[in-house]
Amino acid sequence: MIKYKNRTHNQRYWRLWRCILTGLNVLALILSAILSCHFLKGGAMVGCGGGSPCEQVLNSRWSMIAGVLPVIGLADGAYLSMLVASFFTHPAREVQVRRLGWSVMLILSGAISGSAIWFIIIQKWIIKSFCLYCTATHTTGLLLAILVIKQAFTDFGGHSNNNSLPNSTKIRNIFSSTTGLIFIGLILSGLLAVSQMNYTPSAKSLNSKPQMPSVDYHTVPMVGNPEAPYIVTLLFDYQCSHCQKIHFILNEVVRRYNGKLGFVLCPAPLNSRCNPYILHDTDAFRNSCELVRIALAVWIVSREAFEAYERWMFTFESGDKWHPRSIDAARTKAIELVDQAKFDAALSTPWIEQYMQTCINIYGQTIQGGKGGIPKLIFGSHWIIPEAYNADELILILQESLNVPKP
Repeated sequence: MIKYKNRTHNQRYWRLWRCILTGLNVLALILSAILSCHFLKGGAMVGCGGGSPCEQVLNSRWSMIAGVLPVIGLADGAYLSMLVASFFTHPAREVQVRRLGWSVMLILSGAISGSAIWFIIIQKWIIKSFCLYCTATHTTGLLLAILVIKQAFTDFGGHSNNNSLPNSTKIRNIFSSTTGLIFIGLILSGLLAVSQMNYTPSAKSLNSKPQMPSVDYHTVPMVGNPEAPYIVTLLFDYQCSHCQKIHFILNEVVRRYNGKLGFVLCPAPLNSRCNPYILHDTDAFRNSCELVRIALAVWIVSREAFEAYERWMFTFESGDKWHPRSIDAARTKAIELVDQAKFDAALSTPWIEQYMQTCINIYGQTIQGGKGGIPKLIFGSHWIIPEAYNADELILILQESLNVPKP
């Protein structure tokens, strides 16, 4: 009678565990499938407009392996394999079959948990932006791995091949066998991390239809000399945190090139009110169009004032995190620098809309597969989304990815 009750209790526990495991597994598989569809079809994810933190993560070099295989494709395979292997852990299965199923699941748990931790680190400290879909997938994967590892210890312990061994020896054997399998999975995730760290992303070609809009470097905002032999175009938005980081590196890069390099400042607002290539607006860029108009009005009145205005726009106001300026604050600063009457006159100049549309058209030619993150660097017929946090990294990207000659 006691054995029957214990067996019934174990069966009920296993059914509960199986429901939770299958639910987490299916949820992780659905999330990864959504991300895979996004990769194949292109376009913006729901709730992730152009330039959003989500888009920054999905368009980064870290979303790919060697620039060819999407990382999320591996996740699809891992979660599907986990789901299939779980069917071989039923208590009615033979012990050898169950151990094989658990072995596969433990290796996958190590790989999933290691990869999840790796990509959380990337989002937190390298990209410094979080993708809601990616984070949800990683969190679900970690919970799934923890559940599998916990249950595997229990199941391995309940089916020891040698019941004559002391309990302490059994525990050591169980621990060594399970942790060994988990470690194999962690090694696999480590190989993924190493392959990504050692990969140098290559630039992408501009869309050749229609022709690239021409820009007279003497009549547009620049960092550096318009007569420099190497001119790189920077597409940016005044509400983009990654653009803010790039802006504070430009002057140092120009200095190291000793006048041979210049950057064209080409604002491409990520808002559909002025940019038809933005299909899904986000609150983060709701003021982008107007902020560009204010900045370009300052440039028309005074190029020296524009330089000071740019520094102010991208400077930390307080704390350790940069926040975009509001329209009212930007307008007040502009008037402070160039005078109310001159600013109002410049704001009505047709050139502002013309140049903004030129930059937007350039932005449109850098969209591939419906994806259009920023900032973007363009040199010749190639472009890249730079992931640089100091002058050394940006120079390396210019030279190795965009083939900008050395100074």
